[in-house]
Amino acid sequence: MTDDNFSAIYKNTHSVYERQAKDWHNLRTQTLFEKPFLDYFISHLPTGASVLDLGCGTGVAIADYFIKSGLDMTGVDYSKAMIAQAKERYPQSTWCVQDIKDIQLETQFDAVYSWHGFFHLSVHEQKEALPKIADLVKPGGHLMLTIGPSEGEVTGQVGGETVYHASLHPDDYKALLLSSGFERVEFKKEENGQGPFVIYGIGKA
Repeated sequence: MTDDNFSAIYKNTHSVYERQAKDWHNLRTQTLFEKPFLDYFISHLPTGASVLDLGCGTGVAIADYFIKSGLDMTGVDYSKAMIAQAKERYPQSTWCVQDIKDIQLETQFDAVYSWHGFFHLSVHEQKEALPKIADLVKPGGHLMLTIGPSEGEVTGQVGGETVYHASLHPDDYKALLLSSGFERVEFKKEENGQGPFVIYGIGKA
């Protein structure tokens, strides 16, 4: 695929999520295969921790799980239609329309994560955004991201429509997180080798 093809898909990804927002609950599998990753993340957090979800969508099903686990949830997504659904489903939490690459919040959180959200940014945008996202993590706090196994651009599907994905090399993520003040960086993948590749930044200085 050419650079122009990827550029067109990147530009269209936002509108895909706006169009698919109404059916997202049905499109999104309700089997919480992510649970081992999420529980490991939660195990590092204090009771009632403040958590920021970047690319939260409708809140189904990751934010939903964290809310039910007693965490204080704030969600950000660039889809107005997705945020409208999140507000309707979880009025006790805070939801706002923002783009991850231009995130502007005046508070810090015990934890920040992006599950299948951050990788919609281009490689360049990820390099620019990650230190800024790290600044949203309180001292002693933690970060979790789903990433790809190697640097490059690929495509995915949402409701039969094509969306853009990109990833840095895992070593680049590790270097960025360590330089942003995290004490250690961990990578995890499901035992069967399927599913997402997850990186954790543990213990922000």
